[in-house]
Formats: sequence, structure tokens, C-alpha cells
Amino acid sequence: MKNKNNRLICIDEYVRINGIDQFLFHLGTSFDNPVMLFLHGGPGSAESLFTGVFQDRWEEIYTVVHWDQRGAGKTLNKNPDKLPTIELMLQDLFEVIQYLKKKYNKKKLVIFGHSWGSVLGTVFIRKHPEEVEYYIGAGQVISMVENEQVGYNKVKEFIEQAGDKKSLKKLESIGEYPGSKIVFDKEFLRKCSIVRKLQGKYKLGLEIGIGIWITAFKSPLFKFSDIIAFMKILKANSKVHSFLGDFNLRTESKEYKVPVYYILGGRDWQAPYVIAEDYFKDIKAPNKELFIIPNAGHFLMMDQPGLVFDVLSAINFKQHEEKNMEALKDLPGSLKQATVI
Repeated sequence: MKNKNNRLICIDEYVRINGIDQFLFHLGTSFDNPVMLFLHGGPGSAESLFTGVFQDRWEEIYTVVHWDQRGAGKTLNKNPDKLPTIELMLQDLFEVIQYLKKKYNKKKLVIFGHSWGSVLGTVFIRKHPEEVEYYIGAGQVISMVENEQVGYNKVKEFIEQAGDKKSLKKLESIGEYPGSKIVFDKEFLRKCSIVRKLQGKYKLGLEIGIGIWITAFKSPLFKFSDIIAFMKILKANSKVHSFLGDFNLRTESKEYKVPVYYILGGRDWQAPYVIAEDYFKDIKAPNKELFIIPNAGHFLMMDQPGLVFDVLSAINFKQHEEKNMEALKDLPGSLKQATVI
């Protein structure tokens, strides 16, 4: 694979994780930088093919590692019969972190979870806070049922304001949505597809069109087998979907043992930012901060890459500042006065 930016760290590899070979893609400029593990969305929608669109500047301050999860991308192609459950994915994630800690000589990693990755990441940091320096949730999911209810109401509001009778008829044709419980069966997926297309039309959600595929084709990692993997993700992730349908952070403790940062798109109504914003107010964590990116949707990194980088820079600086302040506490008084941070 070409190292187009001449990065010091540019590795694509398969690593034996939890009994199967899983794909990792590393990019970075310094071994001294913190290691960020990027947890992609879906379940099953590997984002390693899109790094060139939004990530170049991230690599100045982090070593960024993309992991094609079990049931996604190149890992799915390599292991078509080794399909995920939430228990397997949490163990996979633990082992990926152990591998990266050893490889880069780090005590902890930064976790960046996007969409479904924010679900997996949040569950993991509750279970293994000792492994994580801090957590960043982008397009953070709080409750799947609430997501769909709020997203449906918002697109209906836009359609009615526009006097778009044709779209309103399409939306109302699906009947009650999503119901009191989400089951990822054919009927729900049919209804969800209609809602997503209308959200895309009104710039309220992610549109999966030709532009997305052109971006993927341009990736140095791209192979036609990646398209085949994408076509298989619904079936491959059926057991994870059953977990996701019931997911609701509001029913759990809001106590976190690691710093928590949310980066939300100000026009994201696929995982509506207003839900995460409301939930975030009650979080208790060692540090916490919420950022809303204007004119950004569910894939906020691609919509506003410059602003997202500015936020990551601020988070990274804040975390280093905290570390420096902790280190100062251990210095003799005479040295504290002479130390400049």
C-alpha cells in the first residue's frame, strides 16, 4: 500500500484477535503521540476506507488505528463464518487494545466511537475503564428507540414546512414508527429505509450515494471485496442488531470513571444531537465536555473536517494539561515555581 503522506507510521495488517485474523490500519507521525482506536459505525460499516477524507491532520496529534470489526469490512471477508455478538465484540476490543498497548508501549488508549462505535465504546469503557485514557463519542447513540422517534418527527416537521405532499405521503405510508421496540426485521428495515432517504433529502441524515462510493474507490486500501462485505453486513450483524435495538443508556448509571467528550453534528437527526446533549448534562465523569459542530450531520468528520480537528486538538491539549498538573503535584515546592507548562 502507498504511503501517500510519507507517514512515519503507515501499517495495514491482519492480527490474530480472539481466535480470528482481524484487520488493523495504523497512521501516525510520531510514536510519542497518544494512540486513538477508531470504532466505526454500522454495525458492519467499516470506515477505514475514508481516512484520507478527514483524518490527515488527526495524525499530527494521534496515532490513529482503524479496526474493521468482526462482521465488517476486511475482517468479515477474511472470516465470513465468524460472526459477531456483543460479547465477542467486547472481547475482541479488549484484545485489540492489549495488542496496541504493547506495540506502542502505552498504558492506556484513547477510544473514538462513531455511531454504532459509540455504543460499543460506551459499553466497553464502563466495563474496562482501566484500559482507556479518555473517550470521545461522535454521533453518540443514547437510545435507539428515542433516536428513531425524534428523527422521524424532525423530518416530518421539515416536510410539512416545505409543503412537500409527495414526501409526506411516503412518510405516512409506513404507519407507526418505530414502535415501542425495535426489531431489525424486513418490515422495520423497509420503514427505516424510507425515513433515511427522506432524512437525506432534507440534509438531516447520512446519504449513502455515489459520492460515498467514489470516496471509497479512491482509498489505497480499497478492493472490490469491500463492496461484497458491505452487502453482507445486515445478515452478518443480526445478533448485534438485537442488542442495539434494546440499547438505552438512560436506564443505566450516569457515572463514568474516564473523561468523556461528545462531538455532535448540529444537523444530525439520524442520531439526533439533542438527545445526546440532554443526556450529557447528567453525566458524572473525571472530565467532561460537549461540542456541537455547526452545519454537520451524522458523518460530522466528513462534513466539517477542519472544525472536528480543532475540537480534537482542544481535547488533546486539555488532557495533556491535566497530566502536567498532576505531575506538578509531586514536585518539590521550589521546583513547582520554576516549572513552566
